[in-house]
Amino acid sequence: MEQANVQAGQLYTLQLPSKHESITLLENLIEEIADKYQVSEDTFANMMTCLNEAVINAIVHGNKFDENKLVIVNAEIDTKRIVWTITDGGEGFNYADLPDPTAPDMLEKLTGRGVFIIKHLADQCIFNAKGNEVELHFKI
Repeated sequence: MEQANVQAGQLYTLQLPSKHESITLLENLIEEIADKYQVSEDTFANMMTCLNEAVINAIVHGNKFDENKLVIVNAEIDTKRIVWTITDGGEGFNYADLPDPTAPDMLEKLTGRGVFIIKHLADQCIFNAKGNEVELHFKI
């Protein structure tokens, strides 16, 4: 199997306006990186799901659709992993104090599963203290 020639510390950055249409730019970048670095289909699917959730949360909950506030997406790639960082201009939130979406009273709700999904699909998920930035690690 041919290995991609990956340079240590390759960095990609997107500055997205806080609107739903920005997701297309994000998805294009994920596809470009997955193709270039021969990311497996499973990892690609996990990245696509997690990053969509994280960026939509940043747009809706963090920046509250304020198009003057950007969502910054960084991807740093090395030979073994891709580290994505998503930052919004919002006030942040207490990521440790979210309701459990698997609790019986939450099962019928249509929202509130994003962080749960992200934590289960990413290889590592780290929030900053303020709660307006998340770092997602994926092994490649």
